[in-house]
Amino acid sequence: MFTESLVAVSAEPAVELFTARTPGPADRTLLVIHGGPDWDHTYLREPLSALAGRHRVVLPDLRGCGRSTRGLADGHYTPDAVVGDLVALLDALDCPRADVLGFSYGGLLAQRLALAVPGRVRKLVVASSSVPPVPPDAFAGWREREERLAAEADVWSDPALSGPDLTRAAAVASAATDVWRPEALPGYLRRLAKVRFSAEWMRPWRAGVLPSARPEDAARRLRDLGVPTLLLHGRQDMTFPAALAEEAATVMPDAHAVVIEEAGHMAHVDQPDRWLDALSGFLS
Repeated sequence: MFTESLVAVSAEPAVELFTARTPGPADRTLLVIHGGPDWDHTYLREPLSALAGRHRVVLPDLRGCGRSTRGLADGHYTPDAVVGDLVALLDALDCPRADVLGFSYGGLLAQRLALAVPGRVRKLVVASSSVPPVPPDAFAGWREREERLAAEADVWSDPALSGPDLTRAAAVASAATDVWRPEALPGYLRRLAKVRFSAEWMRPWRAGVLPSARPEDAARRLRDLGVPTLLLHGRQDMTFPAALAEEAATVMPDAHAVVIEEAGHMAHVDQPDRWLDALSGFLS
């Protein structure tokens, strides 16, 4: 189903992106930007593989992530550097325009990509992410969220954990936060076991030198671009409030929010059929 290769996207510093691709027409390319950022793309392969043939689905590991180039200086891990990599990747794939899906942190990067090179983005999908900033009190009073987050907080405060071991442990500990339906949790944990976690982006983040990925005044700027946008979200998302997707759709005439019930941050795991139906309908 997927072909895999390393694609050179930068000479200075030298960066290659490990990229998985499905068969499909080049003029129907869907570029998928994973979150984390110290994850890889593999947790998004399903249900996106079902688009193969109708779309060429392209899933790169970002610089410093998965099987892409690691070991760069902290200053080379920035959102703008990622945008440059992704534009170079589209060039290498001979793809002048693509649909772009950004998931979670990748949703912020996808917005930056659309704003940086609007002519290259045909349609934009912001999945389990947000266009407006998350208010400090966005989850106030949601006791179940507080209870589910406790395990992850313990991991981040554990001095015995560091590097990729810390990233993995935090992802596993937050699984019950990210997946809403208990019956979906075992399959999600099996999916996490295959992710090649890194900790490259954690260094500049902890040092306080990682620039924010969120574009300034994104709702207005994306509205002015007029790029068709799908805001795809789970109702019980405990990372980015679903209400922000609905709010953004009210101020962006070219945006449409689909909020899936009984689904958390990993809405594509909780409700894969509904998630894929919404995505397919938008891309058609």
